[in-house]
Amino acid sequence: MEQRSPFKSRGGFERLRAAVKYSLNGFRQAWHEEAAFRQELMLCAVLLPVALFVPVSVVERIVLVGSGVLVLVVELLNSAIEAVVDRVSFDRHELSQRAKDLGSAAVMLSLLLAGLCWLAILGPLVVDLAGW
Repeated sequence: MEQRSPFKSRGGFERLRAAVKYSLNGFRQAWHEEAAFRQELMLCAVLLPVALFVPVSVVERIVLVGSGVLVLVVELLNSAIEAVVDRVSFDRHELSQRAKDLGSAAVMLSLLLAGLCWLAILGPLVVDLAGW
C-alpha cells in the first residue's frame, strides 16, 4: 500500500481553497523576506503600464508582460531553493553553493531574456519616435 503524506489534500474545492491560501502566503513571504523579489516586482509595476499602452501587437504585448512575469516566477523558484538549502544547513558546502549559484544564474537568464524582449520590441519604436 502506498504511503500518503498527511499534508496532501484530498482534492475538490478544499484543495483549490488551500492552494490559493498557500500561494498568497508565498507572495506575502516573498514580499517580506526577499529584497530581489520586491525590486523585480516594482520594476514590473512600472513596466506593466508601459506594456499595456505602447502601440504594439497583442503578441508583442503578451511577450512584454510575460517576460516580466517569467522573471518573478524564476525569482520565486530561486528563493524556494535558497530556503530549502538553508533549512538543511547553514554550513558552507559545495553542493549548497552550487544550488544557490544555479538558481541565481536562472534569475539572471530570465532578466536577460526580459531585457532582450523589451529591447527588440520597443527599440524600433524609440528609434522611430526619436527620428534616428
